[in-house]
Amino acid sequence: MGGLTFARGLILIVTASCMLAVSTADKNHKIIVGGSEGWKFNFSYTSWAEKNGPFYADDTLVFKYDAPVDNNSIPHNVFLLRNHESFEKCDLKGAKLLADEKQGGGDGFEFVLKKCKPHYFACGVHEGAHCNFGKMKFFVEPLHRPS
Repeated sequence: MGGLTFARGLILIVTASCMLAVSTADKNHKIIVGGSEGWKFNFSYTSWAEKNGPFYADDTLVFKYDAPVDNNSIPHNVFLLRNHESFEKCDLKGAKLLADEKQGGGDGFEFVLKKCKPHYFACGVHEGAHCNFGKMKFFVEPLHRPS
């Protein structure tokens, strides 16, 4: 019983410190997903995330991709997947659509990392084919921003 109480207390401390970090962080740190490549098919976003981390609570991820202009265009979107297993399998069941095919144009779609927990992102076009075969997926686990 004592271990369970200790674990709950530790979770509360971590959560509170993350919330404090979010409230005092620089709220204008924007990161373009994929850098100059943007959000596109056949680019390793997992490698990109590894090279461009760490990511912090209150960072803003910007997804930029062209809106489809005709039937020959290759559309993209952005989903937030449920968990690591969904991420590994590119399983869109229960995933949340964050941005549709049109929202990545212009200045792009912005997503603020509000919580210090893993966030799993993927393109869900063609029932996950862009995620599975086009490497359009990555995850980040934001940290508290150092003072």
